[in-house]
Amino acid sequence: MFFASDNWAGAHSDIAKSLVDAAGGFASAYGTGDLDKRVEKTFSEIFERDVAVFFVGTGTAANSLALASFNRPGGQVFCHREAHVNVDECNAPEFFATGSKLVPIDGPAGKIAPDALSAAIGRFPPDFVHGGQPMAVTITQATEAGTAYSLDEISALAEVVKKAGLPLHMDGARFANALVHLGTTPAEMTWKRGIDILSFGGTKNGCWCAEALVLFDRSKAQQMHFLRKRSAQLFSKSRFIAAQFDAYFRDNLWLSLARHSNGMAARLASGFAKSDKARLAWPTGSNELFVIIRNDAMKALQDKGAVFYDWPAGPDVKATMHEDETLIRLVTSFATTEADVDTFLSAL
Repeated sequence: MFFASDNWAGAHSDIAKSLVDAAGGFASAYGTGDLDKRVEKTFSEIFERDVAVFFVGTGTAANSLALASFNRPGGQVFCHREAHVNVDECNAPEFFATGSKLVPIDGPAGKIAPDALSAAIGRFPPDFVHGGQPMAVTITQATEAGTAYSLDEISALAEVVKKAGLPLHMDGARFANALVHLGTTPAEMTWKRGIDILSFGGTKNGCWCAEALVLFDRSKAQQMHFLRKRSAQLFSKSRFIAAQFDAYFRDNLWLSLARHSNGMAARLASGFAKSDKARLAWPTGSNELFVIIRNDAMKALQDKGAVFYDWPAGPDVKATMHEDETLIRLVTSFATTEADVDTFLSAL
């Protein structure tokens, strides 16, 4: 009953086999090999345009380099208050984009509202040198609250961003989960809605260690080569990241894995709907569930081996909770089974 994080799951067997298959022989290094080039072509096919792809080892590296590529003196990067870049990356985005600053914006369900974004950007008039200058906007899809921006919501934010003359980044650590939830295409959820650069995550969805930066305008990719090298993210044996993505995309494995983890989350959610000891804090659209649970029930589950994290509750959620309740987070993965879910619900 491991529901702490999808990072706890291992690697899918097809991806592990692909790593073994790539282990023999010799291949050109630093992303110049045939496998690297083939996978980059696959990215372009998936996104329905010629994209620039940069393999990196972690989501933190992808997010930080994406924002660093937009760096301006006194740069202000606008994000949701609960965004991973703001609360879980040890200031790496600000470190790599030297002198930049994250500007957190509140919003329900992990989402930034267009009017709140417009107001935040408006606090930095272009002629007021003391306040710094707007540099970029980053959104998370799926969000840290387990929700997903609809296509119209992405378009509405992009309209504000483009009006301000800024680039728009998407943190897609759980990109596939949001994609299958919305039932749309990678192109529709990104560049067709105004996204300029994407942190494409595979690690949380069955890969061993595979993340990529996807730039939708190849003419702006030149500096990323230097940024990636300077940050120690240019792997000499990058074929092992490419090998993971090669298996990940083959026969739409990545979408099947995301549908499975989302389905396991939905199975959990249906069980909570029948419980008098726990309830969903809000509806979600991915493989993350946030649940208000009685403290005695939480302890009983932990005593029986269930693994999950308690989570800080915001004022709106706290207002719906009793003193003997706690907010917890449950995350399913490609490796979660129906038996895992049913055992958990039975124990509850």
